Amino acid sequence: MTLHIGFLVFPQVQQLDLTGPHDVLASVPGATTYLIGKTLEPVVSTNGLVLTPNVTYESCPALDVICVPGGSGVTALLQDAQTVDFVRRQAAGARYVTSVCTGALLLGAAGLLRGRRATTHWAFHALLEPLGAIPTQARVVRDGNLITGGGVTAGIDFGLTVAAELAGQQEAQAIQLELEYAPAPPFAAGDPRTAPRDVVELVKQRSASGFAERRRIVMEIAQRGA
Repeated sequence: MTLHIGFLVFPQVQQLDLTGPHDVLASVPGATTYLIGKTLEPVVSTNGLVLTPNVTYESCPALDVICVPGGSGVTALLQDAQTVDFVRRQAAGARYVTSVCTGALLLGAAGLLRGRRATTHWAFHALLEPLGAIPTQARVVRDGNLITGGGVTAGIDFGLTVAAELAGQQEAQAIQLELEYAPAPPFAAGDPRTAPRDVVELVKQRSASGFAERRRIVMEIAQRGA
């Protein structure tokens, strides 16, 4: 049986949010993956890589798994009624509703996080609660059919978690081995709880303006009762 797995793609998407789990889930037996855009025009990711959608909102089939990656482009999508409606419509029939990084905020804008445990990138975790979520600090968080991944590289952990749900643990472990996913980073700076304090402050400074703009939008959505 074919599994229809769709990834939202948009200008200024965080490339690894998408391509990390895509590499995992495209390897699941029977999977057909879709890059879903407003149009079929190529889009430029945050780091300059060009990604080309292969279906539009209108031509996308009903999905077994919908995944919303993050990136700076999420900010504009939070107020994009067409995108929010598409996500809400697909989520209604999907087996799994998922996100990576700040893609969780778009699920929140669609009203899909209310009363449910979820995670996102650590720098934007404070924006989950106003969207009705129960903020949970973890690389991957599952609440029923809602599966959310933390920031960027957590998308690979997330992808393997979803793969195990779709195809079983043995198949997920085989995919992990094929990808030689055995992280051994040179620094313990991948988490604000272990990173040097000056590094944490540097990253907070770099994300401050983006956080402020997203917070403004999230609070408007919360006031509307999304």
